[in-house]
Amino acid sequence: MKKFVKDDRLTIQRDGAPIYDIVYSDSFDGIADEIMALGRPYKRICIITDSNVGPLYAEPLRQVLGKVSDIITVCEIPAGEENKTLDTVRDIYMHLIENRYDRKDLLVALGGGVTGDICGYAAATYLRGVDFIQVPTTLLAQCDSSVGGKTGVDLDGYKNMVGAFYMPRLVYMNLSVLRTLDDRQYFSGFAEVMKHGLIKDDKFYSWLIDNMYEICDRDFDTLKVMVYNNCMIKGKVVDMDATEQGERALLNFGHTIGHAIEKSLGFKMLHGECVALGCVAAAFISWHHKLISMEEYYEIRDMFVPFNLPISVEDIDPEEILKITRSDKKMAGDKIRFILLNRIGSAIIDETVTDTDITDAVNAILWKEED
Repeated sequence: MKKFVKDDRLTIQRDGAPIYDIVYSDSFDGIADEIMALGRPYKRICIITDSNVGPLYAEPLRQVLGKVSDIITVCEIPAGEENKTLDTVRDIYMHLIENRYDRKDLLVALGGGVTGDICGYAAATYLRGVDFIQVPTTLLAQCDSSVGGKTGVDLDGYKNMVGAFYMPRLVYMNLSVLRTLDDRQYFSGFAEVMKHGLIKDDKFYSWLIDNMYEICDRDFDTLKVMVYNNCMIKGKVVDMDATEQGERALLNFGHTIGHAIEKSLGFKMLHGECVALGCVAAAFISWHHKLISMEEYYEIRDMFVPFNLPISVEDIDPEEILKITRSDKKMAGDKIRFILLNRIGSAIIDETVTDTDITDAVNAILWKEED
């Protein structure tokens, strides 16, 4: 079996050239030295965090960052996907303006995927671009949203409709914070890890299954191997296609229907939970398109269960889900660019998925009494 590695640093590239490092640690202690190694004297640092993460980690991080700058402010935004809006970005702009931040200063995204996306978009657009770094504190953010430079906000409930491709200067991962996540948040993040194995690396997918108990127990060494190799997979995809012209679209596996479910339920389910449902639905379509076997479909579906992820859902209307998917930013003309599997570990872009395919797949994940 393929041997999976762990290391303290991974360099993310674009077109083969290094653009930033991901640093893996068990504390915040090394972040100041990493920022100083960037070679840019930041006069001011703004920690952007949310109302859940801020009370836990903003002050410890501010203390460490005192080695870098004498002026450090904290901009706390309300937690939750429902606050991933342009109004929240405006509040960040006002904090930066009132505290006289300029292009030579630094923003630090401390939190989960929502905070990272909002902070990144604010950094991309404030004064036409200021430096920022990611300090992700959830498994979802560490394994997905902090890697690759996608930033943005939702618009009237439509996911990530306003955004920019804007790369951080550094991603610093304190893996020990994963131990403080509640179970639901933790396993929600695992959906993206599973997705990366399904679309790009069957051996990594198998390793995840083989190390199920250690992952569920949050064994530190296992988490380090998992997060490192997960980021390596995503980093390679981003290197080949930074602005999603082709290959990077494969990372949307499970997201077309997943995002529609998320919006339909008013964001009552977590993002990763909806992605898990979307992956099951996409695997169902892959089976019906004769790309994978029935046995592969049921294996994929059932393997989400041990990681406490849903494979069925109540209170959704297949026709409403279809309508929302047709408003998705991944539409190409009047066709949906759907990501399907042609085997475990390999995904393709498909524009032949029909409305019937989608409604059938949604019906397949609707909760029934026998579920």
